[in-house]
Amino acid sequence: MTERSLAERIDEAVLGLASEAEMTEIEALCATDPTIAAQLERVRSRFAALDDTADALPLPDDLWQRVEASLDQEQAAGPGEQPTAEILKFAPLHTAMTKWRATALSGIAAALLLAVALGWSLLNVTEPTVIAVLLDSQGQPIALVEGNENNKTLITLLESASVPDDRVMQVWTKPREDGNPVSLGLLAAARSRTLSVDGLPPPREDQLYEITYEPLGGSPTNLPTGPILGKGFAKMPVY
Repeated sequence: MTERSLAERIDEAVLGLASEAEMTEIEALCATDPTIAAQLERVRSRFAALDDTADALPLPDDLWQRVEASLDQEQAAGPGEQPTAEILKFAPLHTAMTKWRATALSGIAAALLLAVALGWSLLNVTEPTVIAVLLDSQGQPIALVEGNENNKTLITLLESASVPDDRVMQVWTKPREDGNPVSLGLLAAARSRTLSVDGLPPPREDQLYEITYEPLGGSPTNLPTGPILGKGFAKMPVY
């Protein structure tokens, strides 16, 4: 499987266009390869913007009750008989459903037009300059770090972290080998997120990244003080 075909398959999986066999294959790859799992999450985040452009339109509250009543009357009708009253009863519902479908299709069309207007910018994401897999004290991967030249760093957690109530996860890096660690930000909700810090040099090969437990609000010394959840050194991906 080439890198290009893998990217296409991931796009199709997120859009719901992949077959069941392809979904099974992608899920198996994500379970064994943190890089592919992170790529899948990036694609999901990318296409989520399209979903946000369309309003959710719920079905009528009594839809299923009316369907069941129609089926019961149809079963009770004799051969050749037509549940005329129920057909008439469903006429307003048919009109409402027609309007609902038209509104939904309009929302989909608006989302597609937005994507075209943006020049498919959602499909053109800057590839990371460096990637680092952070390992815990047992050598198990707990997070994936992707650093870009635009000072944006994507942190993807690979394991659920049990953060104490009086602590917060803080992400660090050493942009200069002979310098002090620099905070990239907090993971207050213990969730994957993108952190952005201005003024840092572009990430480099073998740059150190780590996550520590710090007091609420972050390290009081602006340097790592708490236990290390995971750390690793960056590598440059091959494209």
